Amino acid sequence: MEKLLKSELKTSVLKAFGSSGGGCISQGQSYETDHGRVFVKINNKPQARTMFEGEMASLIAIQQTNTLRVPQPIKYLKMKSLFKYSAKLGEQVADLHLYNQKLGEKIKKEENTVGKGAGQTEPHHVDKFGFHNVTCCGYIAQVNEWQSDWPTFFIRHRLQAQMDLIERDYGDREARELWSRLKPKIPEMFCDLEIIPALLHGDLWAGNVAEDESGPILFDPACFYGHSEFELAISMMFGGFSSSFFSAYHSKIPKAPGFEKRNKLYQLFNYINHWNHFGTGYRGPTLNVMRKLLK
Repeated sequence: MEKLLKSELKTSVLKAFGSSGGGCISQGQSYETDHGRVFVKINNKPQARTMFEGEMASLIAIQQTNTLRVPQPIKYLKMKSLFKYSAKLGEQVADLHLYNQKLGEKIKKEENTVGKGAGQTEPHHVDKFGFHNVTCCGYIAQVNEWQSDWPTFFIRHRLQAQMDLIERDYGDREARELWSRLKPKIPEMFCDLEIIPALLHGDLWAGNVAEDESGPILFDPACFYGHSEFELAISMMFGGFSSSFFSAYHSKIPKAPGFEKRNKLYQLFNYINHWNHFGTGYRGPTLNVMRKLLK
């Protein structure tokens, strides 16, 4: 590994410092190199390349919006747990979610303007739901095939894809029966709601945010263009963020009617994803959310 890293990083110095670490999916280590400090993520699973390529495409997509800081590939950021900048993170996540909408509004105003200039460094305006790369939430690859309709994208490429894995690995009869009843009811939750594709981090839980002296930082993204509310579901789970984050966020993007029920629906995705990653400890919460949504 040391020889490979020296070659890839084009460095004669490769000195590990700090403790090795990692999350639930990958391991990591910080190194001193000829070019400064780097953090190297390591994963030995067969799908690791797909996961890391999706993460890099996601980091680049967020960087191009100039709304939030994320690690620059091959650049070191000294980070600590989010505390001081929770409200600022809420504002910046809202800015990220509004970026594509505002870009569309700007393009409409400038329809007669010719020239590319600064636009070359900006993402193109997107009018569908999906992403140009496969991304991974955890280590599970997510199909991001473009769809013009959000409920179709969410049911097909998020919930159904996860339920197919549950069926394959567990053949859980109760989960299958509840899902068959819930699936046709999902489009009703989006009636009379205009959803403009928003660039999402895709896995915005407390373990994927930090801060330094300059402000908040996001990492480990699994980006796609989707409904902004999807992002908030996991932000309320597994420890969650402080109330200042949500207050700041909703000052820019107020809750739409039906928010609470849709939030449960989006949390369902995360529970199923955790069941697929970590086992049947998440079966109970998954089935409970399905039952609540069917009431």
